[in-house]
Amino acid sequence: MLDIIKAVEQRGYIDLPAPAGEKLIDEIHKLKEERDAVILAHYYQRPEVQDIADFTGDSLALASIASRTDARIILFAGVHFMAETAKILSPEKKVLLPDLNAGCSMADSCPAEDFRKFIEKYPESVVITYVNTTADVKTMSDLVCTSSNAVEVVRSVPEDKRIIFAPDKNLGEYVKEITGRDMILWDGACHVHRRFSLKKIMDLKGKHPDASIIAHPECEKDIRGLADFIGSTSQLIDYVRKNKGKTYIVATEPGVIHQMKKESAGSEFIPAPPALSGECACSECEYMKMITLEKIYNTLLYELPEIHLDEETVRRAALPIRRMFEVTGK
Repeated sequence: MLDIIKAVEQRGYIDLPAPAGEKLIDEIHKLKEERDAVILAHYYQRPEVQDIADFTGDSLALASIASRTDARIILFAGVHFMAETAKILSPEKKVLLPDLNAGCSMADSCPAEDFRKFIEKYPESVVITYVNTTADVKTMSDLVCTSSNAVEVVRSVPEDKRIIFAPDKNLGEYVKEITGRDMILWDGACHVHRRFSLKKIMDLKGKHPDASIIAHPECEKDIRGLADFIGSTSQLIDYVRKNKGKTYIVATEPGVIHQMKKESAGSEFIPAPPALSGECACSECEYMKMITLEKIYNTLLYELPEIHLDEETVRRAALPIRRMFEVTGK
């Protein structure tokens, strides 16, 4: 076991052989029952990872599920901040992340010490941070939000209060456009949503004139300006569920298309392409794709890697998340 712990410390995941094919899936189900574990998977995960999960969802849904589950272990098939959020909401549970290298470019764009200095410049402001942040940044926040509820959370703040919004500048601009609120925006972004090509999307629209362009609010303003519908991952899925049989150009991480196909089998889904030539035809998040069935198997087998947070961080970071739930009634 010491060798396994050392391997996790060196690599961030367990690099050992796993069964293949259907046997691998069967063994994951078996281990899940033996370990009293629940598997949560974000919509951006690989299709086979989404299919093995007990629950799939966006950040808000999975945060809520993490706070309510009775399982002893939460295995989070997502990225690091999501597993941290699960630990914050369920500190008594063991929270596992199959690869500690599965980070987030947006969370990385807002280092805690830099953010601390930033908010000190604007005293008496209400600090709202996107859930895509580290636990340390959450401890400095008055409220947390997701892309699903950002507008609702911002509107819950009295109108005479100035708001600091971080880290996603694109989401912040989108919320400002809708609410008209005075908001100071941190200049952070998601690398996936920042790199979509306006020209290539317009070219796709020319080839598919009847297609609807649907976009995540983390996209750049010019992409949002083209969109027929803007929403979080769950809202985008709901949109295609209600509008079956169409063609969609999807401007978000293409992992979500797996669920869209389930909800609207007769529709065609075209991933929006990135701007840089030489990239893949779609904008995948390499961090989300670090999670594999083999890593999930080994994580359940050895109950590693585990997310650890100190009690004070958990206590302080939980407050703005729970305020979010109170504001939204979730």
